[in-house]
Amino acid sequence: MEDRSEASHDAALPGSFFPAESSARYEATVRRDIVRFGRWLARLGYTPGTSGNLSVRMPGGNILVTPTGVSKALLRSADMVLVDPEGRHLAGKRKATSELGMHLAVYHLREDVRAVVHAHPPLATAFACTGRALDEMLCQEAAMALGPVPLAVYATTGTAEVAASLEPLIPGHQAILMANHGAVSYGTSVADAFYKMETVEHLAQIRLAVHQLGTPQPLTQRQLEQLVFARHRYMQNAG
Repeated sequence: MEDRSEASHDAALPGSFFPAESSARYEATVRRDIVRFGRWLARLGYTPGTSGNLSVRMPGGNILVTPTGVSKALLRSADMVLVDPEGRHLAGKRKATSELGMHLAVYHLREDVRAVVHAHPPLATAFACTGRALDEMLCQEAAMALGPVPLAVYATTGTAEVAASLEPLIPGHQAILMANHGAVSYGTSVADAFYKMETVEHLAQIRLAVHQLGTPQPLTQRQLEQLVFARHRYMQNAG
């Protein structure tokens, strides 16, 4: 089994200028990271069949995205499609995912985001199919790693409705449930976006177990403030 820690942290760096050779090496690294985390999504059961998609915003603003109709378990570096910030095809033999509009919406609204992951983690998707957001702050990880995960209104997959349903929620959140569909997460690298998707499913599991076991005991406002402060301090030290 692959070690997820091998993923390049360089993919989180926006960069403004790359010599041609360095740019080629960077793109090759990004392609490998997309393949690696696409396979992890498949192993976890988050992308059954050919569902799910991943993308990375490259230096200069173009976007490298997974193709339509390809299992994430069988994804290859050469399968990726390069599009411009408006979604126009630039390179690649395949057609970009039909959910490209979702990715473009995130990039347009969040300059800090370098990667987007869309998947169908089973339990989180079940919450989305029952009209439930993951907005209860029940455990410290919810506050430290992700914050509340809202539920976007229903939108037909592969249409402009999807981006429109997400746009009001993208600026203030790190992940979003999509009604009767799945989830989308985004971050500073494809690894970061993947970890957030993993956390969404983890929080769904915790919420279900808590409600089955008894009366939920959400974190208090004071506890949440302390955790947010601790997270900010951690991020500053990590930087």
